[in-house]
Amino acid sequence: MSKILIVEDDVAFCTMLKTFLQKKDYEVATAYSGNEAIPKIKQNVFDVVLADVRLPDRDGITLLDEILKDNKNTQVIIMTGYAEINMAVNAIKLGAFDYISKPFNPDTILKTIEKALNVSTSNSTNNGKKVPTTPKITKNSTDSFVRGVSDASKKLNEYVALVAPTRMSVLIVGDSGTGKEYVASSIHKSSKRSEKPFIPVDCGAIPKEIASSEFFGHIKGSFTGAVNDKVGHFEAANGGTLFLDEIGNLSYELQVQLLRALQERKIKPVGSNKEIEVDIRVIAATNEDLTNAVKEGEFREDLYHRLNEFTIKVPPLRDRIEDLMLFANHFLEESNMELDKHVVGFADEVLEAFKKYDWPGNLRELKNIVKRSVLLSQSDMITLDILPNDVAYASHNTKQTYGLFKNQNEQELILDALEKANGNKAKAARMLSIDRKTLYNKLKQYDISL
Repeated sequence: MSKILIVEDDVAFCTMLKTFLQKKDYEVATAYSGNEAIPKIKQNVFDVVLADVRLPDRDGITLLDEILKDNKNTQVIIMTGYAEINMAVNAIKLGAFDYISKPFNPDTILKTIEKALNVSTSNSTNNGKKVPTTPKITKNSTDSFVRGVSDASKKLNEYVALVAPTRMSVLIVGDSGTGKEYVASSIHKSSKRSEKPFIPVDCGAIPKEIASSEFFGHIKGSFTGAVNDKVGHFEAANGGTLFLDEIGNLSYELQVQLLRALQERKIKPVGSNKEIEVDIRVIAATNEDLTNAVKEGEFREDLYHRLNEFTIKVPPLRDRIEDLMLFANHFLEESNMELDKHVVGFADEVLEAFKKYDWPGNLRELKNIVKRSVLLSQSDMITLDILPNDVAYASHNTKQTYGLFKNQNEQELILDALEKANGNKAKAARMLSIDRKTLYNKLKQYDISL
């Protein structure tokens, strides 16, 4: 039986991954920090180590040295939630077998582990000498993501199709959790740059002190800790698309550097005198009011206009009620695969609770709740008792007080909804928490014509 060590500080994720791999007949040990992992590595021989790139006490790449020092046949797979190509290249150069970004499909991690085990077996038959490999960097795909059928989703998809083939910079605006990165990825995949890299960068997660190095790279010895040359995000995205998430979090100093790079299409790594020409398309995203930040002097107006050649507003989930169950069923299928479960669907009272809830966390919140429910479910249906209380016992908000059925004033409610929706039947149906077909039947029943 092959032995695997998971080094991951997210306890819930680590536990789920351990359970999943144990069901696939692997012997699995876990560690929640680098310091906890080192004694286990010294006392045991693992065939594969899955190590998160960011740990509480050290990063997975420095842990890589410790692992390979004790057993050169151990195959190390680096896991990260930060899709940084340069980190993948560095890890592989230092001896990692492969690199995979979270969240990942269970089938993907299984295939990667199987490949690693094949290499490990090959190494053992070659007197312990490592056989050179050319691992493929594996990243999570959003190809199967549901587009939605609501009016709001159709408008969003039309805008994506319209701007994707152009060279225009795009600013994606929307609440947290609405899927702005998916929209950016869709634009890239539908563009003429689709065969080139798509590099997502979380601007809020980059410390100010190393921001220039992260964006533009550095050369060895340019500052303390620069032990190797580093490829920055701009160079990594050359020929493709650079996605700057939460652009409003950039420091003013970095805004100046970013504007210069976009204007001149040239970058200069930290410590280097050599300029590198780059050909990139920039897509930025924010959940802030950047126009207000410009007025307050916190965001450069010239950079704002450079990024905002075309704006796409991603609607919140509460405005896409027709899409709610499409997304919920998609996340159910995804969670079943990830957790190796076989939940069939949602009980009627769960569907009703979902429609009443306001979803402040949008698609991200829906995905998390569905996954949690699949994990907790002991039957083939998700029932009300396993939902979080705020979801299970949600009541309609003021925008959704149209309890149509069993209401003596339903004709007035329909007329009121149509008036508030300016005659838009699809929107009125959403306000009434019914489908359009039911609304049409009611319009016919009460002889309401528009």
